[in-house]
Amino acid sequence: MTCLYYNIGFLGGLHPLNTPLRGAELAVYPSINDAYLITEGNKIMAYGSMQDFSPANYSITHRVDVNKGALLPSWCDSHTHIVFAGSRENEFVDKIKGLSYAEIAAKGGGILNSAIKLQQTDSQELYELALERVREVVQAGTGAIEIKSGYGLTLEAELKMLRVIKRLKENTPVLIRATFLGAHAFPTIYKNNPDGYIKLLLTEMIPAIVKEDLAEYIDVFCEEGFFSPAQTALICEAGIKAGLRPRIHANQLAISGGVQVGVTLGAISVDHLESMDEAAMKALSSSSTIGTLLPNASYFLRMQDAPARKLIDNGSIIALASDFNPGSAPSGNMNGVVAQACIRMRMLPEEAFNAATINGACAMELENQCGSIQVGKIANFFITKPIPSLAYYPYAFGSNLITKVVLQGKEIHHSSF
Repeated sequence: MTCLYYNIGFLGGLHPLNTPLRGAELAVYPSINDAYLITEGNKIMAYGSMQDFSPANYSITHRVDVNKGALLPSWCDSHTHIVFAGSRENEFVDKIKGLSYAEIAAKGGGILNSAIKLQQTDSQELYELALERVREVVQAGTGAIEIKSGYGLTLEAELKMLRVIKRLKENTPVLIRATFLGAHAFPTIYKNNPDGYIKLLLTEMIPAIVKEDLAEYIDVFCEEGFFSPAQTALICEAGIKAGLRPRIHANQLAISGGVQVGVTLGAISVDHLESMDEAAMKALSSSSTIGTLLPNASYFLRMQDAPARKLIDNGSIIALASDFNPGSAPSGNMNGVVAQACIRMRMLPEEAFNAATINGACAMELENQCGSIQVGKIANFFITKPIPSLAYYPYAFGSNLITKVVLQGKEIHHSSF
């Protein structure tokens, strides 16, 4: 089917190159007013100004009047924990009462709480819960998602999570990347034997995951009280040898050294970055590693935000992601992430959109398939109500502006998959 989308008020994200944006170029958001776009099958076939459109040049089989709305590339959410077994609102109340992230974890909450729930949940229920969350974020404009394991913390449960992610890849129109995060926390039984758990990760978990081809990446939570920089490097190096590229949880709770480990290892991304010093910023800005910022987590935990303005001005590559998880960021709505990046982190609307699309795609190594409106790319985009400018989108942070979601060239409704 060849579909014409016409009467587009604002066609945005027209980046000609599939490379991450940094520095001043992050604030450039190529666009056309009064535009058209043509898809053929699941790909973008052509686009341009309505003034230049000639119907005689195309065999159009379907037409969609965009009614002066904006047509924008789908969000590329490069950091989520969307496969989990249950919510943790009791911990939410503990946070309101003043308990810290570390204090909740110390009394058996946090990651270990989610691990117990997941270990007790069968794979079909886990899949159905995750599928509903994927449907939810798709309706909010997301077209590509990275999903981590890490709530299993046993060989069997980690494999269960990654097999669920594989089913989501196979049964949804979303572009999905899988990350093995067995090094999310030390299970209780290994509390006094960390080397024993690391041995399990290296000798049993990684080989089993690679054998079933269940992940593209390996991740480690490099924080005080979790995994040290040396342990992080050891685990990531084992992953690299097995064909898994590293991405690292770094500098969320404190300056952990995780950024420098990630840069040294050539990690695709280092994520969180709420706590940054000059050494970490210098390491990141001089590398091709992407710094993924997660404003949902700092908002929900009432922590300081990552220093987005400094990172951008220093030349670091920045992406935005939701961190959708049950404990510290129970939302995968990227519209809110983009608004928070502008409101609280002082990112320009153009910077936020680019960080949540093309740079997010680069953080999943999907930049040749999605993240921008480009001929030959997969037709993943959403259509909005008429908006006076790009800045209006994060400005109107409480409004649902999306009217249509298109993935793989097809309009997607909640029950479409």
